Amino acid sequence: MNTKANSASRKRVLIITYYWPPSGGSSVLRWLKFTKYLAEFGWDVTIYTPENPEPQAVDNSLLKEIPDNINVLKTKIWEPYFIFKLFSGRSKEKGLAPGFISTKKKNLFSDISIWVRGNFFIPDARKFWIRPSVKFLKCYLNEFPHDAIISTGPPHTMHLIALALKLTTRIPWVADFRDPWTNIDYYQQLKLTKRADKKHRQLEQQVLMQADKVITVGPTMSKEFVEMGCKNVSTITNGFDSLPDDSITTEADENFTLLHVGSLPESRNPVILWKVLKSLSEQDAEFKKKLKIELIGHVDISIIDALKYNQLIDSLMVKDYLPNQEVLKRITEASVLLLIINNTQNATGILTNKFFEYLTAKKPIVAIGPPKGDAGKILMETNAGKILDYTDEEGTYNYLRQLFSNFVKGILQVEVKNIDKFNRRNLTKELADLLDSVTP
Repeated sequence: MNTKANSASRKRVLIITYYWPPSGGSSVLRWLKFTKYLAEFGWDVTIYTPENPEPQAVDNSLLKEIPDNINVLKTKIWEPYFIFKLFSGRSKEKGLAPGFISTKKKNLFSDISIWVRGNFFIPDARKFWIRPSVKFLKCYLNEFPHDAIISTGPPHTMHLIALALKLTTRIPWVADFRDPWTNIDYYQQLKLTKRADKKHRQLEQQVLMQADKVITVGPTMSKEFVEMGCKNVSTITNGFDSLPDDSITTEADENFTLLHVGSLPESRNPVILWKVLKSLSEQDAEFKKKLKIELIGHVDISIIDALKYNQLIDSLMVKDYLPNQEVLKRITEASVLLLIINNTQNATGILTNKFFEYLTAKKPIVAIGPPKGDAGKILMETNAGKILDYTDEEGTYNYLRQLFSNFVKGILQVEVKNIDKFNRRNLTKELADLLDSVTP
């Protein structure tokens, strides 16, 4: 079936995003992949993004995935991160870790910088880009009319740019939340004053009330927004691309490799998992010999300390970042895929981007988190693995022992089901239908 829309019915959407190639990481992938397919459903895309952002990582390979038929606009942004780097001794070239990940013990400077960040840079340190962006985009949209605007956050500055454009241009606006705002896992760590907390919540309410549509990546976040009074919420999850069978060549992993992809802040420290791996290593010499723990992404020092404490450091391999194609290759090669969900108040709604790419590998997923959360429900629906509660030592022990036994027998592959709805082309069709519903 040819899904390409007739040229006479084509529409144009402006997407405001901080993260865009060559920036790397999961924050880039959601909208890079949507733009890959939007043209098939009658939507031409204009991207608006900073010319000189502070990326968490750089992945030049993603530049090849930008569709030829989209227009990319860039303007300079001023951010205060150079001050943080100056006082912390970081090089100008080194990217900043996401969230509250620290590779060193916390000190007075880190506490002060967090307080300043939370109370003076509202909603975030990109706030100085709002006014020049609104001025630039008002002129641009006047000359080149668009049918819809999409903002994606965090950083939530993107939503405030779109809010100002909505109020002056009346162009339909869709606000996409890849993560929550005031309910994000590290919100309580921002050391906010009552005044700053009130300001964050007021701005969040303005976005939720003024946007024509709000999108979230999971049903729990959508439910939370409805409870806050937002009436036009839809869920469009992250997803995966279909891959030709020969697109990624893999070699059998001779080790029992447990792979985690993504950042590991202190709130994602799976204490029981490390304890269980220590026990299995002490009880079974072959398990200890074969065990490898591979972490791809920024890792907080608390996780490293926990691995040392449990005598697992010799099994550990950490890589701050790998290009996306290399990550996909490692996902297919690993024995077991780890999904660690933050042990925080918003745990039930956390759905990481890489989780969906895990589903295509047909390798067992070991998830640590709330069994009744969004991730647990998808694991049950897809038969892709098992979710274990943060304190379920016995269940974690039994499941890992079973998986190692299957590894020795060479039967680790799982038969996943019901995953086609997470194919990014199908998800983009949902997005295009939503855009059609808010435009004439």
